[in-house]
Amino acid sequence: MKFDGVYEVGGSIATCNLTPGKRVYGERLVQQDGQELRLWNPRRSKLAAAILNGLLDLPIKQDSHVLYLGAASGTTASHVSDIASGGMVYCIEFSKRSFRELIENTKERKNMLPILADARRPEEYLGLIERCDVIYQDVAQANQAEILLENARVYLKDGGRIIFVIKARSIDSARGPKDVIAAEIAKLKEVKITQVIDLGPYEKDHSIVAGIYK
Repeated sequence: MKFDGVYEVGGSIATCNLTPGKRVYGERLVQQDGQELRLWNPRRSKLAAAILNGLLDLPIKQDSHVLYLGAASGTTASHVSDIASGGMVYCIEFSKRSFRELIENTKERKNMLPILADARRPEEYLGLIERCDVIYQDVAQANQAEILLENARVYLKDGGRIIFVIKARSIDSARGPKDVIAAEIAKLKEVKITQVIDLGPYEKDHSIVAGIYK
């Protein structure tokens, strides 16, 4: 086991299926030690790529409350749901098309709450979620760091953790990706950065930043 709730299967990683027999994105299901595991594809999930690229600490625990910004159809969020099986994953998604798929993929996952809202406007989901232990953000917006901080101020517990996907080309396609990523990290004055992980070869010009909200 690499982290609590994350398992090694050969050269792959997996999570314990919260809804046995059900797939979310066509992933392979395997039996190991009396459990059904879902193989976690690093080319479909940036968090899986970060784990395989040397993430030192996964702050998502069995009882974690996670605010997931940019949940899309729920691929990575469903693995977060497996890990936080006794907690809650609040899934914010802006695209109506993706949200329809997200609803379908969360029907049997009682610890996932899909919310159609704009992560740039955290006031839109006031009253729907509790203070969270972790924010996981994966949005394709130009102001990614600002979105993270605005949500952290409202929803993250003191000392809460962040896992922040920086998509360099979504911010500025004219500048070098390394410069863009460094500039975004420099904006995180309220976060103690613990690790920066390049997601290559799984994702080009993407990094994940892990840290603690001060």
